[in-house]
Amino acid sequence: MGILNTDAQTPSNCRPILPGPGASFRINSMVKARCGRSAVIFAAVLIAATASVAAIDAVHSVAQAVDDHYNHLRTLQAEFTELYIGSGMERTESGTLWLEKGGLKKPGKMRWEYRSPKAKLFVSDGKDAWFYVPGDRQVRKTEARKLDDVRSPLAFLLGKTKLVKELQGLSRAPDIVPLAPGNIVLRGVPQAFPDRISEIVLEVTPEHQIARILIDDVDGSTTEYRFKDQKENVVIPAGQFEFRPPAGTETVEGDLQGGQ
Repeated sequence: MGILNTDAQTPSNCRPILPGPGASFRINSMVKARCGRSAVIFAAVLIAATASVAAIDAVHSVAQAVDDHYNHLRTLQAEFTELYIGSGMERTESGTLWLEKGGLKKPGKMRWEYRSPKAKLFVSDGKDAWFYVPGDRQVRKTEARKLDDVRSPLAFLLGKTKLVKELQGLSRAPDIVPLAPGNIVLRGVPQAFPDRISEIVLEVTPEHQIARILIDDVDGSTTEYRFKDQKENVVIPAGQFEFRPPAGTETVEGDLQGGQ
């Protein structure tokens, strides 16, 4: 973005007209009025441009603070609510989430334990990911590296991305009412999966925690995640991220999206 030039030259139609033998008071009055309007318009444009730059800087400042907050986390435990609207249906589920951050070459781990309206489990140890519904005779499995992290809050909640780079045109979303007073709502278009995701909305608390993530798909469906009671850097037993299929359960390898 270029630097604004505040030393712009006076418009040619506003340069003073030297009086001559045939000059009239009316012409000079019209010129003065036109020059006044030009000055007002120029000032308004300058103010608007300055305000726009300030707004972008403010959004980038919030995004950087969120990045810094989650980049320093090791683990996270939170209560979550997942809402889905699409394909003529609505679904609301809730449970507890555990996340453990990975290193430069070590992938992160996660456990989504759904309790309502029915129990189900999505867990990844960083190598394999499993989706299981207790009582089913089948469990789905895939390699963790094949998961679409941008579609999962894992990417944002464990500092795996830089918001300004990942979300193109990141800006305030004044049309979306925040869950709590004082929260800031941002929106942007993800660089990844442009053929599948049209927009991602993040709600950020004054403490720079992500309280809500909305993912709008190009097919018109929306998935929303809400987080509360976030506990940071808690000790999580290693066994939380392990999964062993119950005896008699068939393991089917492939895409997990269909199972959820």
